[in-house]
Parts: sequence; C-alpha cells; structure tokens
Amino acid sequence: MEKIQMITPLVEMDGDEMTRVIWQMIKEELLCPFIDLKTEYYDLGLEYRNKTNDQVTVDSAEATKKYGVAVKCATITPNAARMGEYNLKQMWKSPNGTIRAILDGTVFRAPILVRGIEPYVRNWIKPITIARHAYGDVYKSTEMKIPGAGKVELVYTAEDGSETRELVHHFEGSGIVQGMHNLTSSIESFARSCFNFAVDTKQDLWFATKDTISKKYDHTFKDIFQEIYDTEYKEKFEQLGLEYFYTLIDDAVARVIRSNGGYIWACKNYDGDVMSDMLATAYGSLSMMTSVLVSPKGVYEYEAAHGTVQRHYYKHLNGEETSTNSIATIFAWTGALRKRGELDGLTELSAFADKLEKACIDTVESGKMTKDLALITTLEDVTPLNTEDFIKAVRETLEASL
Repeated sequence: MEKIQMITPLVEMDGDEMTRVIWQMIKEELLCPFIDLKTEYYDLGLEYRNKTNDQVTVDSAEATKKYGVAVKCATITPNAARMGEYNLKQMWKSPNGTIRAILDGTVFRAPILVRGIEPYVRNWIKPITIARHAYGDVYKSTEMKIPGAGKVELVYTAEDGSETRELVHHFEGSGIVQGMHNLTSSIESFARSCFNFAVDTKQDLWFATKDTISKKYDHTFKDIFQEIYDTEYKEKFEQLGLEYFYTLIDDAVARVIRSNGGYIWACKNYDGDVMSDMLATAYGSLSMMTSVLVSPKGVYEYEAAHGTVQRHYYKHLNGEETSTNSIATIFAWTGALRKRGELDGLTELSAFADKLEKACIDTVESGKMTKDLALITTLEDVTPLNTEDFIKAVRETLEASL
C-alpha cells in the first residue's frame, strides 16, 4: 500500500530509558511502514536537557503552540540520585510541568478498556476521564521549616506599597509551613478546557474541591467554574443533553465508586495527580492509561500516563529480556495522529490511528500480551510476549486489518 501523506508535522518529544527504546520500535514497526511520518523532533532525554540547560523543553513547547499537536515520550524528573547518575548541572524541573505552564493546559487522563482486563470496581463498564489542573497549588508552593516559637503571616504588598496581612499560625515551638498560590487566569483556562473537552467528547462533567474547608482558595475555583458554565456553556450542554455539576470531593469519591463511568471528573492539581493514579490502577494497569494536555486555545500534547520504566531499562542495558507494555505510548501516537488528521482534513490519517488502536486491543484480546497484563487477565491460554514481540504482534494484526 502507498504510505499516507502528512501535511503538517507533529512535534515529536523523545524521552528517557525504556520508553525511549519503545519509542523507536513503535516508529520503525507501526508508523513509518504505513505513514510518510513528518515530525519536528526535540530530544527531551535528560542528557540533552542537561546539555541545553533545559532550553530544549521550552523550545518543544513553543513548537507545539506553533503546530498545534505534539506527541511526547515519558521523561525523567531528576532527584538527588539522578544528579550523580547523569552528572547533571542542576536538578532540572519536570518537563511536563514546564510544558503545561507554557501551554496553559489541562491534563485529561482516561483508561484503555480491553476485554479480559477487568476493573477492580466491577460496575465501571465505561472509562472515567480525570481532568487535572496543571498549574500551581503544592507544585508551585514555597515551604519553610520553622525553628522555634514565633508567628507566620501571609503578607500581600500591593503596587502602591499598602499591605494586607493574615496570620497563618502562632508557633509555640518548631514546625513547618507552606504557601500555595494559583492564578485567576489559569483557573479560567482550566474551566474552559474542561467544558470544551466535555462538549467535544459528549460527556458529563463533574467538578469537586473542598470549598467547605477552604472558603477562599477552593471556593474561588468553584465560583469561576460556575460563572463560566452559566455564561458560556450552559446552552451548549443543554442542547447536547449533558450535565455539569459541582460537589465536594468527599461526595465525588463516593459517587465515582458507585458509578458505571462514562464522564469527566475535574480535579485541582494534587487531587488529579492522586486520583488519576488510583483510577489507572483500579482499571487494571497504569500502563493502560492515556494522557492528553489540552489548552483552551486548542493545542494538544499526547503522552502515556506512566513513567520511563527504569527497572526494565536497566535489564535492557544488561542484555536481559524485558516485557514492557507499550500500549499507552502507542495510543499517545495514535491520539496525536488522529488529531493531526482532524485538523488537516486527512481522514485516512485519522482512520489509520483508529485501526492501530483497534489492532492493539485485538492483539491483547486474542491472548497475546505483555507480562504485566498476563498476570491480571481473566482470559485463558494467554501468550506472554517480550517488548519487541508484542509490538510485532500488533503489526501483524494491523496489517491484516489493512
């Protein structure tokens, strides 16, 4: 067959460790034989980020704003141990955090459902999408250890020099304190991204915080969501038969467990971080979770929700066989290709993305899967495959469908 021709390139962000190895396999086996793949390449591997003082991360985000669609491999966020391992100049920030801040985006994460990989919550028959605010809160906080007795205050100094003060705590001994912030503009972008995604995917939207305790901070999120819904989206939701509602996060958790799925659950930054991992695990596997960053201006960045699979990478370097699940990374590529096809009017590109996703699912449902899924599947007589053989099995399924 002739290769599918692309018009506009994807922004390609390469990554680290085992996912970097898989990244190349996916391109060689599943993409390049079928697509005249056009990408603008950025190496976000830790060594090159260190070499460029992390400028490559900024450049990749700016390119995403230019082209509109990016696909990203998993990357290392260095800790103290990585400083020595990679001889780093400094402990560079999370690439994901940098990209999110530049794109002003919201992260949407949803499980990939496959027959034979059953959710631990048996009534979850449809996927639950977590919408995670990607700015501020604990991730942009300032912290201080308090050595002894004294008082800690929040102080706002206006441009005219006037001050407003709030007592945080009067310490009688040592302790700790943390200051968090967020931006009205960022919360508004978060809300619009959530409402737009709900309209695009035709799903109900829930939003939950703890406004009864945080009567100014969390309550501001609640008020902004409600105002934007009432003034900009209520009519669209009603026309589509969709529902938006706010509830306390305590109530949301109880509702989620009792539900059948099939909606978007919007969370503040930390809540979304924790709940998306909980959902991924409860649906069966963190390696079966998609992730897309969506800006209110219609910019998309697709990636897998999991990390770089460090343990498998060390085995790979030692020449040992690995069985690393590549499905979420494949779905990052298919998500980006589908969106690129939609934006450029290339129906054959979007159709190819659909067929590749179906090939992944059909391969697993036929009993061929990586060891992480083989350990939890309810299917019988399954064949556990190593990393490369699974990708080749997906190619065989794909070629049969084409």
